[in-house]
Order: sequence, then structure tokens, then C-alpha cells
Amino acid sequence: MKAVVLVGGVGTRLRPITETIPKPLVWLMDRPSLDHVLDHLSSHGVHEVVLSSSYLESTFHAFIEARHGDPRITWITETEPLGTGGAIVSALDRLGDEPFLALNGDILTDLDLTAMIALHRERHAAATIALHHVEDARPFGLVPTDAEGRVLEFREKPTERVPGDVNAGTYVLEPAVLRSWPSGTNLSIEREIFPALIAAGHPVHGFLSDAYWLDLGTPRQYLQAHFDLLDGRVGGASYPAPFVADGARVHLRAHLGRWVVVGRGAEVGPDAEIDDSVLHPNAVVEAGARIVGSILGPRARVGAGATVRDCALAEAASVEPGATLQGERVSAGRRVGGSSKDPARPM
Repeated sequence: MKAVVLVGGVGTRLRPITETIPKPLVWLMDRPSLDHVLDHLSSHGVHEVVLSSSYLESTFHAFIEARHGDPRITWITETEPLGTGGAIVSALDRLGDEPFLALNGDILTDLDLTAMIALHRERHAAATIALHHVEDARPFGLVPTDAEGRVLEFREKPTERVPGDVNAGTYVLEPAVLRSWPSGTNLSIEREIFPALIAAGHPVHGFLSDAYWLDLGTPRQYLQAHFDLLDGRVGGASYPAPFVADGARVHLRAHLGRWVVVGRGAEVGPDAEIDDSVLHPNAVVEAGARIVGSILGPRARVGAGATVRDCALAEAASVEPGATLQGERVSAGRRVGGSSKDPARPM
């Protein structure tokens, strides 16, 4: 089985963390989130994966060189963004004639891909779409199906809070029904390809499950993914809570709440207090600092006695000693607080 993992987004909603790191390579617990995606694919028999992006491409090459084992990765350089559909169509010559998986690279899920592929073959579908039931479909749009599970249409995002089944960003696709689309063209699989397949009468089916599913696209959701992993809510994953990675240094007098992740090489000083937060590799929290509900990017630093609440600090950002920051986003390399004249941006 082969797969296309969609990693081309620029991660606008997760900025400033994604100013220097593509969203799929932002750390999740103990490694880049894309590692979790690839390991999940490998556990369901996927041995070859195609990746493509035009955003911060060099960082992906470093990731690919560092990764070993299944699945084998093929890289396609996008000279310009191709969208979700364009990236898939442009990879068809690497995928052969058998059905393949396509999925978003910024989703944390324990979806049973083996069962989804089996349903696709059983129904002789042209496309099978993973569906997730939500109580509020406004951020997603709705994907209604008939009694047999066949997708009827893709509806726009509702303006009122309504429950329903939404596109969960994982697909099984038949190459033959996609070959009429031009390669190298920016296309949306949700807004262009799937509606066209449905209109042409191709069997497009939904695969509704109660699997864990979370889009990592915002700071709040990104933090929630860590909390859920620490609570054991994601199948196949087990981490102690709080989680302190190998090589991190936490002073004996520091306080770590249950929902805390301290990344590789990070340092937490004496009398520092950290709750509901994630520290990326080599982040530093100095003595007596207070961190709550925040993300500290790689090499970010919070000075002694500072308070940081509901903030996102990008790579190498810093907060001066004794400063108080709430609800701010601090860009890469910026220094804020105290006498700094470099303002942060509101969350």
C-alpha cells in the first residue's frame, strides 16, 4: 500500500511557531508530528509515502535524512503551492494503478486504516472519505451520506451550530478517476475533485468511525493533542504525565503539572512552575518563572521570575526576567517584556 501525505500548508493558524518550522514538523511529544503520522501508516501496511511542499523545503530534507525504516519516503518539490488536490494528482505517476491512501499531515488520529481500506474495496468505491462526528460543524462543513454510506454532497460551513459528520482528512482513492485532472495545477480535493466525482456518478463513500481525531492547526488544539496523549486517549500511544524527554533538565525544586511536556535538551530552573504547557527542544525556563497554557518553541527562553500565560513563543523568542505576558504571540528571535520596545502580537 502507498500513501500521499499532504504537508504543503504554511501553518498560518499556528503562527508564530510555524514561522521557521513547517506545521507537520512541529514537535509533538518526543518527535516531529509527521513521525507519528508515518508510524501510524506503517502499522497499517503502508511501505511507501510521497511528500511534497514548497514551504521551508530544506527542513523536510533534514527530516527525511534523519528518519529510518518504514515507510520509504519519496519527495516531490512543488515550485508553487498545489493545494490538497493538486499535490495528490501530481503524485499519481509515483503511485501505480492500485488504490492508495491520501491524508493531511497535521492530523492526530488512531483511525483504523486497515478497516477503511477493506470497506473501500468491498464497496468498489472510487473514493472513500474518513468521517468524524462533531457537535459543532461550523469550522468544518458537513458531509451527508445516504443509508448505504454513499456521500451525497459537500456542504459549506454552516453559520449556526449544528451537529454532523465532517471530512476527517483521510482518503482511499482510485488513481483511474483522478487521471483526467491536469498535473501541476492548484486544486482542492474538497471543493473541486470530490464534488466533480459525485456529480459524475462515481461511488464516493464515507467511513464513519469513533476514532480519536484532532486537527493540530491552532495553538489551543496543538496543546489539547498533548493533553490527550498524556491522558492515554490516543490508541497506540503511551506517555507518562508529565512527560520529560531524554536529555531535558528539570530542577528538583521546579513544579510540573500533569499536562506538561518538556522536550529534549530543555531546561527548567529552580522554583519555576509550569502547567498545561509544552516546551520544545532546548527551550529554557529560568528560576521562579511561571508558565501556564503556553507553547515555548525551540530555544525559546523565559527569564527568571517572568510570567507567561496563554502565549506562543516561536523559535529563539525570549521574555525578559520579571516580565508578564498574557495571550501573546512572539515571533522568532524576538525579545519582549521589561524595557523591550519590540511588542508581541495578541493571540
